[in-house]
Amino acid sequence: MSVSVGVDVGGTFTDFLMLDSATGRFATAKVPTTVDDRSRGFLQGIDELGVPADAIDWLVHGTTAGTNAVLERKGARAGLITTRGFRDVLELGRRTRPNAYGLSGNFKPLIERRLRLEATERMDAQGRVVTPLSESDVRAAVQQLIDEGAESLVIHFLHSYVNDEHEAAAVRIAREMWPNEHVIAGHEIVREMREFERGSTAAIHASISPIVSQYIQRVASSLKDKGFRNELLVMQANGGMMSSALVASHAAHTVMSGPAGGVLASAEIAKAAGFANIITGDMGGTSFDVALVVDGKPVITAEKDLAYAVPIRIPMIDMHTVGAGGGSLAHIDKAGMLRVGPESAGSFPGPIGYDRGGERVTITDANFFLGRLNPGSVTGSNKPAPIARIEAALSEQIGKPLGLDATAAASAIIDVAIAELAGAIRLISIEKGHDPRDFALMPFGGAGPLHAIAIARELGIPRVLVPRFPGLTSALGCVLADVRHDFVQTVNLPMRGIDGNAVVAIMRQQAADGRALLAEESVDVGQVDVVHEFDLLFKGQSHVLRVEMKGEAFDADAVLDEFVRAYKQRFDLELPEMVPVLANVRTTVIGQREKVDLSIFRPSEGTLASAETGTRDVYFDGEWRKARIYDRDSLPLGAAIEGPAIVEQSDSTLVLDPGTTSRVDEYGNIVVAIDQTPAAN
Repeated sequence: MSVSVGVDVGGTFTDFLMLDSATGRFATAKVPTTVDDRSRGFLQGIDELGVPADAIDWLVHGTTAGTNAVLERKGARAGLITTRGFRDVLELGRRTRPNAYGLSGNFKPLIERRLRLEATERMDAQGRVVTPLSESDVRAAVQQLIDEGAESLVIHFLHSYVNDEHEAAAVRIAREMWPNEHVIAGHEIVREMREFERGSTAAIHASISPIVSQYIQRVASSLKDKGFRNELLVMQANGGMMSSALVASHAAHTVMSGPAGGVLASAEIAKAAGFANIITGDMGGTSFDVALVVDGKPVITAEKDLAYAVPIRIPMIDMHTVGAGGGSLAHIDKAGMLRVGPESAGSFPGPIGYDRGGERVTITDANFFLGRLNPGSVTGSNKPAPIARIEAALSEQIGKPLGLDATAAASAIIDVAIAELAGAIRLISIEKGHDPRDFALMPFGGAGPLHAIAIARELGIPRVLVPRFPGLTSALGCVLADVRHDFVQTVNLPMRGIDGNAVVAIMRQQAADGRALLAEESVDVGQVDVVHEFDLLFKGQSHVLRVEMKGEAFDADAVLDEFVRAYKQRFDLELPEMVPVLANVRTTVIGQREKVDLSIFRPSEGTLASAETGTRDVYFDGEWRKARIYDRDSLPLGAAIEGPAIVEQSDSTLVLDPGTTSRVDEYGNIVVAIDQTPAAN
């Protein structure tokens, strides 16, 4: 493997990590994200690593370009051709509402109605032709969309997941006429029932494919000009990676790919450190992403909503996101309540403390004022603003409306943020049948370790595992990722009496398709693993549980027994009178890369005293306390640190509250034991 580089482009910072397995050397870089053209920041960071492009063997990129395009409604102008009578498939939705209270809120589909056209055709739910396809309708609709200036096109016909004959014929016609490569059929993205969710996933792909593929092509071309001679690889939301050559046809799989890399890296770090079950908390500049790792593996889901009424149905690491990052703005709402986020100061102008023109108080500013961040040096700013300026803003914007001084206002901001962050963890754990007290918390992202101890106390989590480079964990995940492709096929038949040979045929075809993609990518992988899973539910229910098949042969009884066990664990119910149904067959094909030895991060020799850089006053639980300050890079193996203390490094800061004890392990992690007494904020 030799030289590998992982790059994670976030909303505030772009992170870089280089590992040289031949020499055991690593290098890091962190640059502000260039929002106007993210490729500029990408190339700047490569230069700052100090490694010539022609010396890089693996370059893996996690990107938020697609996610941001969907959330900000800045996607490409896409067109949709669907079955006659189903023009409004993207607006059918489910019986949900955008806000818990009141009747406010609205929904804007990703493809506007005037660019959603119809063609005569119809399949039934068994895949039988009810109405033949009108090719003239397809040609007329394609031409109309071209004339309207659509940049991409998706063909989405009813029940194509079971019979793709009409969709395949229509997409052949469209590709002959369309002026670019951005034409795709719905069954090429996901072969799964539920027309609204399939249509939404197709619309997401059509909306982001031109944006993501053009961005990746721009980066790849610039890298080639610099001498990079290998294939640029792109992270996927499932925790695997793919060749950049496949991005145009698999754009939906890049959604949430940056945060997925962090969860993947966390799982590997925790496994090496002896922790099988962890909760990950990725707090960057704009958001907090939470996920579970159970028995050493990230939990994967195929049911995710990117925004209200915008579901995406691709396999992805199960994450819950809230708009609370270091740059999230604190404000008083119309009811006079203190709120944090979801609006963020971003990279520019950033928090007030960055001294780049920001004027509104953020979580970072509250941490500045409370002594948690180094007042003379902070990641993202060459010259931090004077504390007096932050104090004035805290008093004016937050303190005065609430009748608080600046210190109490800053403390209140942190308290509100902790409540928001802990709530996100409850959603991903307790509400899905997991007790947080059975897990360790792994905080990462630049702001994650700042708040990890308080979150752990709030939830009763006994251990916190802080990785060697918290702010670069997602970039590390890019380096650790294998090549991965996922497939799904709806079956929707009762388990009792099911034709096992038909299920095996689907599994074999999916495995063959995966191996073919690996061959198409021309990526050097070693062992190829194939994993089969099944989505099951009881007849009449709407949500599935996924179980993995043990061994190569399909054993219906064994699969059914595992489903009953999983259902009991999740809902504490047994329903023997209900009819179990096999909804979907899933296959994952993984091309294994050479594994990275995480002992590359083993701490150097030395003493704890040599790592101490001084002390400063830090606000904990209503009073100012003298805290020892440590340089993370100088902490030796086995170092034991007691709170109150601050551990500083270039990419993050760890706050160790009073009552905590911690040690540095052989992989450079800081393992913190939490004293479960009333929390410091």
